[in-house]
Amino acid sequence: MDAQSFKETFLPCQGRLYRAALRMTEDGEEAADLVQETYLRLWECRHKLPPAENAEAYAVRTLCNLHLSLRRSAAPEAGTLAAEDLPLADPSTPALILERTEEGERMRQLMALLGEPQQTVVRMRDAEGCEMAEIEAIRTEKLYDLEQQGMHVVPSARAVNYTMNRKAIRELAARELGLRTANYRYVTTFEGLKQAASEVGFPCVVKPLMSSSGKGQSVVREAADLEKAWDYAMRGSRGDLKEMIVEEFIRFDSEITLLTVTQEGGRPTLFCPPVGHVQKSGDFRESFQPAPIGEDFLREAQMMAEKVTRALGGAGIWGVEFFLVSGKGVYFSELSPRPHDTGMVTLAGTQNLNEFELHLRAFMGWPIPGIRQDRAGACAALLASCAEEKVPEYRGIENILGVANADLRLFGKPVARPNRRMGVAFCYGPLADGVEPLREEVKALAEKVEIG
Repeated sequence: MDAQSFKETFLPCQGRLYRAALRMTEDGEEAADLVQETYLRLWECRHKLPPAENAEAYAVRTLCNLHLSLRRSAAPEAGTLAAEDLPLADPSTPALILERTEEGERMRQLMALLGEPQQTVVRMRDAEGCEMAEIEAIRTEKLYDLEQQGMHVVPSARAVNYTMNRKAIRELAARELGLRTANYRYVTTFEGLKQAASEVGFPCVVKPLMSSSGKGQSVVREAADLEKAWDYAMRGSRGDLKEMIVEEFIRFDSEITLLTVTQEGGRPTLFCPPVGHVQKSGDFRESFQPAPIGEDFLREAQMMAEKVTRALGGAGIWGVEFFLVSGKGVYFSELSPRPHDTGMVTLAGTQNLNEFELHLRAFMGWPIPGIRQDRAGACAALLASCAEEKVPEYRGIENILGVANADLRLFGKPVARPNRRMGVAFCYGPLADGVEPLREEVKALAEKVEIG
């Protein structure tokens, strides 16, 4: 393997290696050293590296072996070890080091106490260094089998399958139910993307068919940006579905989430007061409740939300997203079959029951006497400000906790990376005062928290 091939094969693995190393060492500097030593070992042995279908998994195995070897060794620190003395992963036996050591035996005993799904998660997370998004990328069609076997899938197997695939949910909404949506095309090749963009027009929105939290999504304003959008969408796509949707860019006046609660046993569908939200690159940045919208818009959004959730079936809370356009009406955008990012504003006590309590009551079949708006609230994302991946450090949270009408929630993510959402701050106040003062207050408070 020459230098160029080595770079193309192994340098893209750097992020995965660092995350795996950070979980092993729990120290940023040690993790960086471990990654450096792994690359050194791979480079020194590049001429005898066997072919590997998954270079990333191969590199992670080498890193794991190296870490365990260094822990067991009484030799000097990793930086002084000769590359040829360090272990190279054996592709024929991925768990080689675990099988040869006492640590491996103890690990097997502990793993045996877990069910098969939990064992798979542990292996992917801690041995292969997978991110949670990759672990979550399950084959959702298997949920149909589980549902037929009597397992309760929330809200339903159909709902999870459709909402994880933008093509399925768009076809249901636009073609079967006749809901108003943006003009759109599906593409599987870069040439197809260019053709679709010319038909839809610029600007347009490019999204993977399977992704979440804005991953892989971008707004393309001119043809010169299409290649970058294609690459970003392919990287952000979940699972093995490599297809994307190209949408007309809707010049909306505002966008809302309508938290919709479906129930079983003949109980009616319920709606929370509308939540206004602001997104950047398809990811949540702020939300506020109640969103000031007209009664006609609200009725149309509720009608659309009830249609699409009824078609998907099941009980629970749904985050149904809409664009509001003056003179044209309401456009269906997307929906999630679970508590929604934007709905975290309900943790500010804006309702008698927050979105998580509503979700639990709905899928458990417990009664919901009604949804009442008690006060206004606004929520803002707390973003990591570090320049690279690292163990998060939180500074300035007292600036929020010291305010009488404010609070926060930290998500406990083990790794911070640039602009990663690490928590939310929220403020609340009387309904009569409206949401605008609260929006400004919570954004100012969020800026006083530094996560790096």
